[in-house]
Amino acid sequence: MHKDYQPIACGAYDEIELLAMRRTEVSLVYHEPERPRRTLQGRIVDTRVHDGAEYLVLDHAGSRDELRLDGIMRIEDRDGRELWRQKNV
Repeated sequence: MHKDYQPIACGAYDEIELLAMRRTEVSLVYHEPERPRRTLQGRIVDTRVHDGAEYLVLDHAGSRDELRLDGIMRIEDRDGRELWRQKNV
C-alpha cells in the first residue's frame, strides 16, 4: 500500500470511472511529488486499484500510462471545458 496515497471521494471516483466508460478524450493536469506539473492529452480508457492506490489509465502519444488519482489536478474535454477538478488543491 502507498503510505502517501490520499484517496479521492467515492463520488469523484465514480465521475472518473464514467469518463473511462465513455472513453473520453481529455486534457489533464497531473502532478507527482518531486516532479513538475505536466499537461497530458489522451483518452481515458480505464480505472484501476492496486497496491492501495487508485489509478486512471490514459492512452496518449502512443503509450498507455497509469496516473494516480491523487495526482490529477484537473480534467478538461477537448474544448477546454472542465470535467473534473481535485477538490483538495
